Amino acid sequence: MKKMIKYLPQAASWFFILLFIYAGVSKMLDFENFRVQIGQSPLLSAWAGFVSYAVIAAELLICGLLVYRRTQLAGLYAYYALMVAFTVYIYLILNFSDFIPCSCGGILEEMSWTEHMIFNMACVLLTAAAIWITGRSRLRSNGRILTYMGVLLAAAFGLLVALFYSSEHIIKKENNFTRRFLQNPITEVSTMTLAANRPYFAGTDAERIFTGDLDRPLLLSSISDDLKQLKTMRILPEKMSEMSFRNVRAEVTKGRYYLYDGTVPVIYSAKLDHPEAKIISRGDAYFTQLSVLDTARFALRTQSSLTHQYVLALLDLNTADKVKLYDRLLEPQTEGIFDVDGLLQVNEESVVYTYHYRNEFLVMDRNMNLRQRLNTIDTTRKAKISVTELKDGSRRMDAPPLKVNERFSLLGRILFNQSNLRGKNEPRSTWKNYHIIDLYRTDAQHYLGSLRIKKINKEPLHGFQFTRENLHVLQGNELKKFRYTEKFKKLITQGEAENPDQE
Repeated sequence: MKKMIKYLPQAASWFFILLFIYAGVSKMLDFENFRVQIGQSPLLSAWAGFVSYAVIAAELLICGLLVYRRTQLAGLYAYYALMVAFTVYIYLILNFSDFIPCSCGGILEEMSWTEHMIFNMACVLLTAAAIWITGRSRLRSNGRILTYMGVLLAAAFGLLVALFYSSEHIIKKENNFTRRFLQNPITEVSTMTLAANRPYFAGTDAERIFTGDLDRPLLLSSISDDLKQLKTMRILPEKMSEMSFRNVRAEVTKGRYYLYDGTVPVIYSAKLDHPEAKIISRGDAYFTQLSVLDTARFALRTQSSLTHQYVLALLDLNTADKVKLYDRLLEPQTEGIFDVDGLLQVNEESVVYTYHYRNEFLVMDRNMNLRQRLNTIDTTRKAKISVTELKDGSRRMDAPPLKVNERFSLLGRILFNQSNLRGKNEPRSTWKNYHIIDLYRTDAQHYLGSLRIKKINKEPLHGFQFTRENLHVLQGNELKKFRYTEKFKKLITQGEAENPDQE
């Protein structure tokens, strides 16, 4: 028995060498995939670049130390520290992370995370035994051996916890464009094919989804929540023969629909299921975008007659001066039109405006008072556009712009933003096969995570709407309904991810 114990350190060293050589070489041969997997770790996302190189270097260096008898004890200490760090990492993943990622591959790829932790703990105990035997054979005192192991254990634990909390802070509040993809948050449950080539969401109520059609703008469709029943109503606006509509859209909210076209300063309204729409505003304001606050108040994006720049405005039909401009909300970086272009939406909580060409969105209250200027996680702070002024005084972009934010949806204090930019450590296949939606809080600088919507061939994504129960997506001429997981439902209703082991 004593002879077997004598050879334990050498046998353990060769086992560790084989394990780490295999693991290190496997990671090097598929390095990009390994770095992507580290990038999707809920604990180390922000440090993926450094950690992916450091882990491989450490594994190969430890193998070199274990080969030679003179450096074997140092190698065992290093192996002990690294395996403690790996074990702590898995413990934090299982107990404190927002979700559990896939395995990082290698020889342990088929193990579950719990099995992986048990294996690591066994390796830690084996290493501790090898250190003890080797240290005693080299006349090291018991106290010295235990002190070294205790210091290494505390250092490994402290390093992982520090990396975890710093990564959480960087990813959620000071993001350097590292996405954290949520694990299977939605599941497709039903699909309906629409008789429209360019549909858009007009709104929802408790039981129905409403869509319009840019090619047939006076048609308003209502669809049952289970996507089994569809009714289409043709809107009949009064005095329509007097109007020269160019871009008519409808919006449904609180039992009414509103029909408008900002190139013609007119807004219609009627109760749902009533086709005869009456004029409620005529000649009050020209606008490029409108979003309904209530039956008499509307958030607008319009153009200043003084500066000719885009500005946000409030149209209140119950006041003498019906239009109030808020010309300091949108901040020009160049000419004040293309560089501040974006999208305007409202909900019961806020009025939100996202810029198309920079990583910023504005959050206002429903009286258009600015609450927050917040940023998306990409790094495009200045709009990358080039504008040329033509002989007739008009301006046009003379090169394709870098579009950062495509469209968004609001639910409570959560903004769901479709991004057009690929983040760090993201495979090209993700962007080839999916549309990416990033989630943000609107009451603080806080990134919550990202999800994927699978592309259908080359069909365009016309829009998406998140409700408290389901996600609806318009892609091509199809309307799709997705169901949430319980964890995702908690995330979007509470604004914080839940521990995966506490469902």
